[in-house]
Amino acid sequence: MVVLLVYGVGISLWSDAGLWQDLVAVRPALRLPTPTWPTVSTPEVVRAVFLLVLPQAALTVGNAVLATAEEHNRLFPEREVTVRELAFDHAALNAFAATIGGVPMCRGAGGMAGHIRFGARTGGSLVILGVTLLILALVLSESVAVLFRLFPPAVLGVILLLGGLELAGAKGSHFEGWERMVMVLTAGLSMVNVGVGYAVGIILYYACARGWVRLWEK
Repeated sequence: MVVLLVYGVGISLWSDAGLWQDLVAVRPALRLPTPTWPTVSTPEVVRAVFLLVLPQAALTVGNAVLATAEEHNRLFPEREVTVRELAFDHAALNAFAATIGGVPMCRGAGGMAGHIRFGARTGGSLVILGVTLLILALVLSESVAVLFRLFPPAVLGVILLLGGLELAGAKGSHFEGWERMVMVLTAGLSMVNVGVGYAVGIILYYACARGWVRLWEK
């Protein structure tokens, strides 16, 4: 990961002529958050439910709750978490954040898989990440956009790809042939529409598990 990030920074500095000057101009400045009580109207709530909540629900439930619980319990069986605990955690934190003007957030199994793929083995990695983000938010919030330019999208794409491979291969050889087919079809559909991919994946999985549909013959 370190080599990959250093490579990405080097490519950015070489290809972006104005990046070095912008980095030199960065000046740390303490900026404390200013919580605000948002005002929300009924039409805004309705629009948010249909345009944001429902489309995101499939991804959040699947990736941030179900898959995270599965991945965590596979990696750390001595400290199991339940789907109920993760779901409540998401609900409580987002409800609190919304009251002070925060944006909705969730964890993800892909993030956990990425951490493991690149060497993290304890909760200390999240402490390091959290402290780093707090420093950026409190001291360099005006310069975050410049700092992000240090990491090319192509390099970030490689990181996401490797994290995805770690997650997809979690069960390894325990995957049945038809499970691999369902995974590939679900991934392909999700590239177009996550909600459709999620729904079709669930239906296809149970249809194959019950023998109603055959995707793989030994």
